[in-house]
Amino acid sequence: MMKIVMNTLEKIDGIEIYPIISLLIFFTFFMLVAYLVIKTDKKHIEEMSKMPLDGDSDFQFNSKNDLNI
Repeated sequence: MMKIVMNTLEKIDGIEIYPIISLLIFFTFFMLVAYLVIKTDKKHIEEMSKMPLDGDSDFQFNSKNDLNI
């Protein structure tokens, strides 16, 4: 089975560019996410992390499950 796959892939012209393109897309996405994580406001992260634990909420739900403030 593997021989069939390898033979098929060897016959395709220009196939060697796809792993390079995939690596560049992954690296670019990884660097973008890392940049966003580093630059995110620490106060916002702390506030969001404590949000599920807060018992006091100013939000109320009506009968249609719409959020009312």
